[in-house]
Amino acid sequence: MKVIFIPGNGGGGPLDNWFPYLKDKLEELNVTVTASEFPDAYLAREAYWIPFLKETLKVDEYTVLVGHSSGAIAAMRFAEKQKILGSVLVASYHTDLGMSSETESGYFDRPWDWDAIRQNQKWVIQFASLNDPWIPIEEARLVHQKLNSEYYESLHDGHFGGPTEKLTFPELFQALKAKLNS
Repeated sequence: MKVIFIPGNGGGGPLDNWFPYLKDKLEELNVTVTASEFPDAYLAREAYWIPFLKETLKVDEYTVLVGHSSGAIAAMRFAEKQKILGSVLVASYHTDLGMSSETESGYFDRPWDWDAIRQNQKWVIQFASLNDPWIPIEEARLVHQKLNSEYYESLHDGHFGGPTEKLTFPELFQALKAKLNS
């Protein structure tokens, strides 16, 4: 079993925000964690990220994907076609949010196959925040409804990243640890 981090778009990396905290906590449990730089980091286009996950990072049915923002979108699109162990979706959404960069990513040019996403993994954990400046809470709630995720909704965690937001994430660690121990 291995855990792979998928960062959001905009040029951030897999060791920004709370990723280092989570990596350290998981490695204390002897979990293999991959935190690689992704190609096309600014736009996070599906045409680059899905093949990178499959061919370079070798995601398989023993892999947990931990995706933040557009990284969560990549995790969901990957699970539409490939089996994985499970996923953690942080600040997820299901539309292009009216943003050209999201439209250009290629993830939103077809309907979601929610049944396949659910069936191709054993579980989904999801985190959303009411005060996320980028993702309306209705977006996350619909993803939760469609995937029947284990859902955590906070009042004040914003977009779960950045210099003024979450740098540790004990709630995510505890939820993921429970899944890994089951």
